[in-house]
Amino acid sequence: MGIRSDLDSNFDFEIVDEFLDHYSMMVESMEVMILDLEKPNKYSRSIDELFRVFHNIKSASGYLKIAPMAKLSAFVEDVLEELRKTHELPNGDIVTWLLAISDMYSQWQDDLKLDNNLSHIKYSLLKTPYLEK
Repeated sequence: MGIRSDLDSNFDFEIVDEFLDHYSMMVESMEVMILDLEKPNKYSRSIDELFRVFHNIKSASGYLKIAPMAKLSAFVEDVLEELRKTHELPNGDIVTWLLAISDMYSQWQDDLKLDNNLSHIKYSLLKTPYLEK
C-alpha cells in the first residue's frame, strides 16, 4: 500500500482527487516560475506565485497528513519569504536549489501516481543556499 492508497482509505475520494489535480498543475508550473526568477521583468510575479504554490501545497498536504510534503513546503515558503524581502534577483545557487526542490515534488508526483511510498527528502535540500549575491 502506497501513498495514494493511504490517502484514499483516509479521505473522501473527491478531496484526494482535487488535491492530485491541483498538485499536478502546481508541480508542472514550478520550473518555469523558478527560471523566471532570473528575469527582471518576471521576478516579482514569479516569486509571489511560487510563494502561493508552496503555501497551497503546505496547507493541502498538512490537511491530508502528508507530513514530509507539508514540512518541506513550509521550509521553502520561509526561504521564498526571505527572497521577497530582498527585492533582488536570486543568485544561481538559489535557482539551482529551487530546481532541485522542484525535482523532489516531481518525484512525489510520480510516487502518488504509482501508489509508491513517498520518497524521502534528499538531505541536500535541507541546506538553504546563501541568499545574498
